[in-house]
Amino acid sequence: MRRIYTGIDIGTYHVKVVIAEPTDESGSLRIVGTGTSTSKGMRHGYIINAKDATKSIREAMERAERAANVKVKSARIAIGGVGLDEIASEGEISLTQSGGEVTPSDIERVIRDSEQKSASHLMNRKVVHAIPVSYKIDGKEIMGRPHNLKGSKLSVKTLLITSLEQHLQDLIEAVEAADIEVEDIMAAPLAASLVSLTKPQKMAGVVLANIGAETVSIVVFENDTPVSVKILPMGSSDITNDIALSLQVPLTEAEQMKRGAITKTDISRKKVETVVAGRLKDIFGIIDAHLKAIGKQRLLPAGIVITGGGSGLATAKDIAKATMKIPSQFGTLPTSTKTSSADATWAVAFGLCKWGHTTEQREHAHGLGDMFGKIGSHIVRGLRALLP
Repeated sequence: MRRIYTGIDIGTYHVKVVIAEPTDESGSLRIVGTGTSTSKGMRHGYIINAKDATKSIREAMERAERAANVKVKSARIAIGGVGLDEIASEGEISLTQSGGEVTPSDIERVIRDSEQKSASHLMNRKVVHAIPVSYKIDGKEIMGRPHNLKGSKLSVKTLLITSLEQHLQDLIEAVEAADIEVEDIMAAPLAASLVSLTKPQKMAGVVLANIGAETVSIVVFENDTPVSVKILPMGSSDITNDIALSLQVPLTEAEQMKRGAITKTDISRKKVETVVAGRLKDIFGIIDAHLKAIGKQRLLPAGIVITGGGSGLATAKDIAKATMKIPSQFGTLPTSTKTSSADATWAVAFGLCKWGHTTEQREHAHGLGDMFGKIGSHIVRGLRALLP
């Protein structure tokens, strides 16, 4: 039977669906179908009209199914939008239950303890991912995994990635109303990182910036571990609005001018580029301020990798480098494909496919894809039980 993996990226302006299949036993994936539709019923990454959102999801899925010549019954979905946030927390447990040796159940217990200690910050929110950043045994930091090590106390620092519970519930409801079962949920920045970043980049230190229409989502890696996830309430539509206001042209024409298209207007390209550069400097300046707040400003050797709609703006890479004083590059997708349109703007949807494939192949591994699998499934089951 043909094995496929499907990812759905529900953005404010577009819904994107990727269907992928393994190329061989090496584990690489090939995109066999993509589908996109104009996103309706969305605002800043969350649903404001469920029926319109469902219609957009169904349209994108049908196009992807036709391209891949398959019928999709289930998919993984990404959660993004301004409702996504992070909480740094800590947990600690005694190891007397396990005789002083760290077991997998101890790891689960200490992470749960870190969640419980942040309960006051979780009103109306769900933990999408609880990511262990570092461990200590009896106060001494452990490099790598603490499994099978001995001591009396195990502590952990975790990065809790959370979302408003209502946003999660609305997202699941809209997808399942399109007759697609939700297998799992992943934070959009992390999904993009699975296909946009290499392990050497994540080990050295890197920030991935996915520039969407109304939001910029960033994830910061160090030592192959996510240390920060943030959603900024701005995006490429702000650039379009700036062009329209500054140069007094209609929005449709402003969008074309932003992308470098030739229009009927006699406004010089230099004027357009000045407006675009101004807003991009603002975006990368805010990303840089966040890096400063978490102590990573100019300390990421692998620099910044840009994906999403912003990767289509030729000047973005140079402006990011000049503003943030770190290396800068556009993200690419490491895949063979039957579709010519699969560029970096499809990173989130394709990342979801890779997550599904990795989780299925390596159930007992400890890669990023496996780190989140069980948590996402638990959320889906819990929220689905609340749906009418």
